[in-house]
Amino acid sequence: MTGSPVVVAGTRTWTLLGPDRRPYQGGLPGTLGGHRGSRIYGRLDCPGALRAIARGGYVRHRVFFADEPAAIAAGYRPCWLCLREAYVAWKSGQEVS
Repeated sequence: MTGSPVVVAGTRTWTLLGPDRRPYQGGLPGTLGGHRGSRIYGRLDCPGALRAIARGGYVRHRVFFADEPAAIAAGYRPCWLCLREAYVAWKSGQEVS
């Protein structure tokens, strides 16, 4: 799954992962990225994700979410590196968001 836009009849769409873990075409790019294998979500500029991408990994397992509630509903947890406050809340069993 890529974050590249798809052009359908002159309209750009982006492939996002929904709360049901199924891909769908959205009218706006995702605000968060995630890793399908580890089920971790984070900011698109997360240093950890960018390092993994630079090493040549991660990209084919990358998914995108419209927002944090969609990522949580899909069963993903916050990234420790770029979403520290949300991660601490998740780790302690508190509601994230």
